[in-house]
Amino acid sequence: MHKTMPKHDADLTVVDSPEAVSSSQPDESVQPEVPIDPAPELRAPTAEESAEAAQEQESAEAAPQQETVSRAEFDQLMAERDQLRDRLARLQAEFENARKRTERERSEFRDYATGNVVEQFLPVLDHFELALKATGSVEQLRSGVELIVKQMGEVLRQLQVTPVPAVGEPFDPRVHEAIGTVERNDLPDQHVAEEIRRGYRLRERLLRPAMVQVAHNPNQKSE
Repeated sequence: MHKTMPKHDADLTVVDSPEAVSSSQPDESVQPEVPIDPAPELRAPTAEESAEAAQEQESAEAAPQQETVSRAEFDQLMAERDQLRDRLARLQAEFENARKRTERERSEFRDYATGNVVEQFLPVLDHFELALKATGSVEQLRSGVELIVKQMGEVLRQLQVTPVPAVGEPFDPRVHEAIGTVERNDLPDQHVAEEIRRGYRLRERLLRPAMVQVAHNPNQKSE
């Protein structure tokens, strides 16, 4: 026997697959995305920053590390310090004594050398005093003065003091001081014609130049 199924007038709603249904519904377990700040832009340090960093590093490396010492070591260091101070004081006293001794010896040597020179000139002074007391003629007085000058020259030679050659010598500005020129036909040009004041040497050292007049010969020129 054939049965006829009743036909419902209502429309049926088509349901998608379970995966579609679940995806369509919001999932409360999923956290919302938090916006991430972009990474800061990297830049090279400036020269000033590099110098400050290097200085800080050097200061940190050079900073003395505190060390602890025992009481015995501390006492030993203090004793060594006192010894060094005492030694320094003695050295300063010795140096001052040496300086004073050197100055005293130098002064004594100067006095000794001066005394030797003065002692050799005392006979010359005695002869000058005798010449002043003489009552002879002018010629006798002149002869006596010449002997005194000769005696003084001998004393100077003993002291290794020699006169500078002047008259007739070529003019040398190293040992001659020209105070003028004179026209002379009997002398070569630029030669010493007259000595005004004698010059002297002590060994190789010039004590004073000779004061001279230089000849000017218009007919003859020096080479």
